[in-house]
Amino acid sequence: MAKVTLTVNGRTVSGDCEERTLLVHFIREKLGLTGTHVGCDTTQCGACVVHLDGKSVKSCTILAVQASGSSVTTIEGIAAGGELHPVQAAFNEHHGLQCGFCTPGMVMTAIDMISRHGGDLDEKTVRLELDGNICRCTGYHNIVKAVLSANEQMHGAARHAAE
Repeated sequence: MAKVTLTVNGRTVSGDCEERTLLVHFIREKLGLTGTHVGCDTTQCGACVVHLDGKSVKSCTILAVQASGSSVTTIEGIAAGGELHPVQAAFNEHHGLQCGFCTPGMVMTAIDMISRHGGDLDEKTVRLELDGNICRCTGYHNIVKAVLSANEQMHGAARHAAE
């Protein structure tokens, strides 16, 4: 057994786990934060995306012991003061979700994408960067609209059309 200590959603937490425990399982089973979903355990679907030290990662690709000492933000940690994060609000407004299974990973990926691009996003870039996140319910159209809308709200400008 290994002791893992993380800062999760601004709170320091510790727990024991087997050395082979994936970060996604540690988050869900040890911490009870079930918004991070397990879809495949093989990095194919993106349902498990969290922010590790400020960058989006698929938490099924990282062992909990590898993340020890790091800061993790899950979908439960992005709303502030009872207000939805702008990306969450945009997904709601533009119906960028259906069954909701992929939504936490999509939202976490979108937040990182918007942050990295500093507001300079277009449809082509959003579609390209969502490539590692699978949604089985939609054609991604409303997801892309939601990301572009959140980008515009957060940065004041967006290039909406991709050639």
